[in-house]
Amino acid sequence: MNKSDLIDAVAGDADISKASAGRAVDAVLGGIGDALGRGDSVSLVGFGTFSVRHRAAREGRNPQTGASMHIAASKVPGFKAGKGLKDKVKHG
Repeated sequence: MNKSDLIDAVAGDADISKASAGRAVDAVLGGIGDALGRGDSVSLVGFGTFSVRHRAAREGRNPQTGASMHIAASKVPGFKAGKGLKDKVKHG
């Protein structure tokens, strides 16, 4: 499922126009992105939790040359599925 498929599903389930569903999906995704950008987490009960995870600095290798290189610490988005989502995936 891609974004346009999701918009179609939201429009059908909520009985609203595709334009309104598109704005709603964009608002939800934007809100999640903004919260993560501030370092906050977003918990959706029954679905899961989006959070910012800290990846430590580490040594890596350049695959072309094999030379050792330093990889800086970074922040990455993370997601942990909630019980409702896990059950839905498990049981179909």
